[in-house]
Amino acid sequence: MKLSPFLFSFTVTSLFFINFCAWIFQCGCHSLWNGADAMCNIHAQHGHHCPWCGHGSSGQALIMTLICAPQLAVSLFSNWSWPVRTAVATALSPAVGLLVALGFGWADGYWSQ
Repeated sequence: MKLSPFLFSFTVTSLFFINFCAWIFQCGCHSLWNGADAMCNIHAQHGHHCPWCGHGSSGQALIMTLICAPQLAVSLFSNWSWPVRTAVATALSPAVGLLVALGFGWADGYWSQ
């Protein structure tokens, strides 16, 4: 039962990870069920490339780990009720995702190109 808030929040994060990427970076990505990264700017020869998609599978694994670690921590180590842990863990996805996106975008110089 302690892990179920994380499993819920991880599922939501996994489903909408690419939508969040598209919203932050305006890179051309679409929902998983609507083409995913087929239109992402990483496929263009020139111009800037999406900081999340451009780092490949290992980069995306790191990004997911950075986003999901706080969700796991809240789920396992807080003494809140199940609904509160689930809500907080789910809300952490966009909050931490924004910080991670800003960090990757800044490190890659995405908005300065």
